[in-house]
Amino acid sequence: MKSQLPALFCLLATSLPAADPTPVELNWLGGNPAELKAGVSWGVPWPRGAVKREQAFTLTGPSGRALPLQTWPLAYWPDGSLKWSGFATVAGSEGAGKFTLAPSPSVVATEVRVRVRRSDTTIEVDTGNVRARVPQWGDALIDSLVVGGRDVARRGRLVCIVQHGPEGEPQETAPRESFLGRTQRVTVEQDGPVRAVLKVEGVHRAARGSREWLPFVVRLYFFAGQETVRMVHTIVFDGDEQKDFIRGLGLEFGVPLREEVQNRHVRFSGENGGLWAEPVQPMVGRGGRSVSHPDGTGNVYPAQLAGRRVPNRAEYSAGEQGLLADWAVWDAFKLTQANADGFTVVKRTNPQSAWIPCGAGRRASGLVFAGDASGGLGVSVKNFWQSHPVSLEVAGATTGEAALRVWLWSPDGPAMDLRHYDTRAHGLEAVYEDVQPGLSTPVGVARTSELTLFPAATVPSREDSVKQAGLGERPPLLVATPAYLHSVRALGIWSLPDRSTPFRKAVEEQLESTVAFYQKQVEQHRWYGFWDFGDVMHSFDRERHVWNYDLGGMAWDNTELGTDLWLWLSFLRTGRADVFRLAEAMTRHTSEVDCYHLGSLAGLGSRHNVRHWGCGAKEVRISMAGLKRPYYYLTTDERTGDLMREVVNADFTSLTLDPMRLAQPITAAEKRHPARVRAGPDWFAYVSNWMTEWERTGDRKWRDKIVAGIESFQAMPYWLKSGKNLVYGYDPETGKLFQVSDEVGSYNLSTIQGGAQVIFELNEVIDHPGWQKMWLQYCRIGSAPADVLKRDQQTGTEGADGAYLGEQGRMSQGTPRLAAYAYWKTRNPVFARAATSSLLRFGGGLLATTRVEGPLVLNPIDEAPRLSTNGAAQSGLSAIEVLELCADQLPTEVPPPEPFPFGRGGRGGRSSGDGRAVPPGGKAPERKGKSP
Repeated sequence: MKSQLPALFCLLATSLPAADPTPVELNWLGGNPAELKAGVSWGVPWPRGAVKREQAFTLTGPSGRALPLQTWPLAYWPDGSLKWSGFATVAGSEGAGKFTLAPSPSVVATEVRVRVRRSDTTIEVDTGNVRARVPQWGDALIDSLVVGGRDVARRGRLVCIVQHGPEGEPQETAPRESFLGRTQRVTVEQDGPVRAVLKVEGVHRAARGSREWLPFVVRLYFFAGQETVRMVHTIVFDGDEQKDFIRGLGLEFGVPLREEVQNRHVRFSGENGGLWAEPVQPMVGRGGRSVSHPDGTGNVYPAQLAGRRVPNRAEYSAGEQGLLADWAVWDAFKLTQANADGFTVVKRTNPQSAWIPCGAGRRASGLVFAGDASGGLGVSVKNFWQSHPVSLEVAGATTGEAALRVWLWSPDGPAMDLRHYDTRAHGLEAVYEDVQPGLSTPVGVARTSELTLFPAATVPSREDSVKQAGLGERPPLLVATPAYLHSVRALGIWSLPDRSTPFRKAVEEQLESTVAFYQKQVEQHRWYGFWDFGDVMHSFDRERHVWNYDLGGMAWDNTELGTDLWLWLSFLRTGRADVFRLAEAMTRHTSEVDCYHLGSLAGLGSRHNVRHWGCGAKEVRISMAGLKRPYYYLTTDERTGDLMREVVNADFTSLTLDPMRLAQPITAAEKRHPARVRAGPDWFAYVSNWMTEWERTGDRKWRDKIVAGIESFQAMPYWLKSGKNLVYGYDPETGKLFQVSDEVGSYNLSTIQGGAQVIFELNEVIDHPGWQKMWLQYCRIGSAPADVLKRDQQTGTEGADGAYLGEQGRMSQGTPRLAAYAYWKTRNPVFARAATSSLLRFGGGLLATTRVEGPLVLNPIDEAPRLSTNGAAQSGLSAIEVLELCADQLPTEVPPPEPFPFGRGGRGGRSSGDGRAVPPGGKAPERKGKSP
């Protein structure tokens, strides 16, 4: 089967259309090339109308050499021209420097291409250097990996251990059951010439029994001429959290061992380029006793430790053979990362004997290798230590086939406990919590892991093992420059950094220091773990000097007020690799863990809580496609593409789960409509989903559904302000909205949950003058009374003095960006002054932090006690947008610093957003000793 989007493969010579896009400069993310040659996939946007669907391209590396290239469409502009293209190449040895992507009448055929062959039972992929056989059904995920004509890995399969019950008393052990992944379907999504992609779907089936559960999706990526295989592994929890406690989850391969034990090797990567690398039988004994090479070249031990072949036992003298017979042979090896701050390495000779410690460290980089001089397999796990508890294991190293196991959830850790944190709810007023019966459920949440397989014809050098660990830990990515991405405007409205005036410099310092603060918080508060890594906390307890990890709805953030969008815009404008990694981890987490992918809640996400799925508020604004678009388009990640498509019909969840069921109970009159939704964040989130599917497929039915809503608003008396709390009747079959109350409405969350960013992009692609007029009115006079709103429908000029700015007045959180947009469209400087006044509060230089250490805290931390993540995200987004929309209206000098007020810390209230501002060059205080 083919991908749903047609691929434009580079073996096809196509004629150059009339459009002639200029070459695009690309660079390695972070500026450093991959140390090993590797397959790379990335996305590039295009100006509207510039690139036709049939356009071919060439890619030139820093050396000027043309590289193999495959391209496919990711998104289209409404005129049918390409909006985003996906690309794949093989690169890494070209060194640092820029790449050039240029239009071409045709692309030169690749010297080596990846080939995909299908039979009734298997799919075989041949890159030229590795051949993989993938069964179309059954217990094996990968039947074999062949390098140099030899199987180096067999029976790759998914494994799971379930404990039937929680951890009890130390003397108690709950029964456990083994499950194996069972493939049900394999789809060939791409078949070359540079890249092939297989999508494998299935479930885990009991090894002894008939139970099937825990659906999985695994994608396998192959690149022409490469031995490496990239794997993206996803599981969706569909069990009973009261009974199904996963004790182990991972992947297992059989590794054939053909050589004698002294030529077999096991390796684990450590930290900072460290490597634990030992032979199964080290050839050294008492007092350094060793054996000499039969050719007289001396002690073989150094060569053995380097992984080079040493002679077989029969080639040594009788005395040396006696030593070999008496030295210990080690059968099993294991690296376990129990937490973010420590790993151990152990080994044992046999199951009847003890494990002995043989190394330890802080943060392992996640590579394991098992094999011999005739071949082997390495596997690397991305974000290994960050995703604890994890472990890497090799067993049976003394037999004819070792078992290499990668445990994404280690059996040496505790049982995975997905239950809620309490048996009773704690209330909105008390702890900002919104727990509702039956809704604090993990059923339907997912987790995605990324791995890289390194099949090898022999034992790699130690240096190459370290490079492989680095490649798996930080896969290379090519990215366009911030200036180019900004010029295309394919991901909304944002500004480029500019420090040309004292004011601009101060705002940039504030933006930069706030991101740096959150990077530091992740580390200082150890926001790591299988289910947690990527998220940040919602708000801070200044007395305990901790984030509110245990306080109802004030713990994990779960995308609240656009945290992920703030990080993505921060990356787009700077191109910084560290910011990309922060945003990437958050997107991978929030799109999987914070959302539901099966069951009655599929298509919705969970509001912030102590457990990521704990809150009873299940809303589409958390799962909406717009939050995932930057990552998808920059990386072409197919799993993220799946997640965006999953939510295209999320509006149908409103039929069974009214988003305002508690805040505004439904009336008898309202029940005549199939459902109820809010303009924002609900309908705006639906628009995000439909707009994304429209641009990805070109199918106008999604545009038409957007227009159905637009024309519904247009028929209402106050347009977007028609009705209490902006609540409307809704029919998901037609996309039509219905007025259900006569009053002028407002809603504080309408645009600050990502809704404004969605509409900013919609306005670039929707050709509907009525909509543009309605949205501009909302930005200009969002808090106007009924008579002003009606009069403005005729004049379009009311509120020119800024008196009615803001959704709930000029101090509401969405005001700055809406006022800035109004200025951008009208050029009325009053609106610009209102927008930039937010920057006057924001533009005081570095974020003020306090160092706290000693008995007040478990570990030394830096804190900004009055900062909330809501405030950081909203003030950051507003600043980035206002700098762009009001670029010609910004002051030159820095005003006296003030607290920035746009930070929503509790239920419907406000808290100071950013704490005190430190003038450039200023110093924040330290705090030791007693708490104030």
